[in-house]
Amino acid sequence: MQSSTNSSSQTTPPSSWAKRLTLVGPGLIVAATGVGAGDLVAALVAGTKYGYTFVWAVILGAILKFSLNEGVGRWQLATGQTIFQGWRSLGKWTSAYFGIYSIIWGFIYGAAIMSSCALATSALFPQIDLWVWAILHGLVGFLLVWTGKYQLFEKVMTALVGIMFVTVVGTAVLVFPDVIHLFEGVVPSVPDGSLFYALGLVGGVGGSLTLASYGYWIREKNWVGPSWIPFIRFDSAIAYVVTGIFTLSLMIVGAEFLFGTGMTFEGEQGLVQLAGLLGDRFGEAARWLFLIGFWATSFTSLLGVWNGVPYLFADLVRHWNKDASYQDPEPISEKAPAYRAYLLWLTFPPMLLLFLDKPVSLVILYGVLGALFMPFLAFTLFWLLNSKRVDEKYRNRWLSNSILVINILLFAVLAVQEIIKTLSK
Repeated sequence: MQSSTNSSSQTTPPSSWAKRLTLVGPGLIVAATGVGAGDLVAALVAGTKYGYTFVWAVILGAILKFSLNEGVGRWQLATGQTIFQGWRSLGKWTSAYFGIYSIIWGFIYGAAIMSSCALATSALFPQIDLWVWAILHGLVGFLLVWTGKYQLFEKVMTALVGIMFVTVVGTAVLVFPDVIHLFEGVVPSVPDGSLFYALGLVGGVGGSLTLASYGYWIREKNWVGPSWIPFIRFDSAIAYVVTGIFTLSLMIVGAEFLFGTGMTFEGEQGLVQLAGLLGDRFGEAARWLFLIGFWATSFTSLLGVWNGVPYLFADLVRHWNKDASYQDPEPISEKAPAYRAYLLWLTFPPMLLLFLDKPVSLVILYGVLGALFMPFLAFTLFWLLNSKRVDEKYRNRWLSNSILVINILLFAVLAVQEIIKTLSK
């Protein structure tokens, strides 16, 4: 198997801040992929219902996701093993869980994210049917990943993040944020009856399956060995600062533009509704600005998944019948048959769901297995990074362990809540 790693990538960590900033990339991709339209809706609703009360929840959520991202990267740099190899060392049950989850998740998520991308473009160009836009987005993502290299993918994602920043943050600036009240929201407070709402907001800031893809992306950059650990912390920190700004921007819009109006928003269609309101207040240019940001947010999620999750699936396939100690000398290639098979799975079978009702049994299983992934990731990172599999100087310290324990408890509570909600439907 041939590596797709770019041999011209920098092989030693940069020493200056200027050089560090030019190399930032994989963390930003993880964060941009994890911040989907659903996260924007959640932040918008939070601002609309509670003003700036939950600024602290957004900040805490970014810190918690940073710790998970850093943990995935540190594991790989310290051990030379991917996160999937780490899971595999804990027992075959991890492969069974991830294998079942990845198949069901890919089928349902593929349809959902194509539809999300289509909502924004359909609002901008209603002459073309929603299902046509959905299929077009799936095909564009497929072709970009199938024919391109990581370097092209990173450039496209970086450009889209730039569009997100200008449009989403620009919308927040447009409504003139109340900076004093914004800072007041940094102090934690939980209004009566809003505890689970606050926990959900913490858990939803930039968290997704693609957190586990970070190790494969840093390998594509040729960041190899423990000397890169300080840099991946920098890379991840920049990423989640940007994530926090995105999320806070929608909270600002809700707090300044809609707080106290009694308006309600449900699902991603609420972002289209908000765009219309912004257009009525500030002009058609504001409507376009926001819808373009909505589109960029959704399309980065699609591209990140199309490129990142097939690495995990290909790793699963090559270790399926191997001993836990098996070490493949080559990194996963984007041309590997298993990688491309999962890319096909993400793109084409989900298109059927654009025309059919989602099968209830699969939706329930998707909800249950999906609710378990983030506590699974947090728990396995805690286990791996405190074990003898990692050299002692790269193991967790008290702060890392404390944050991972908070992650485990938070996502365990959210998992139970999600499973109860899913089974009661």
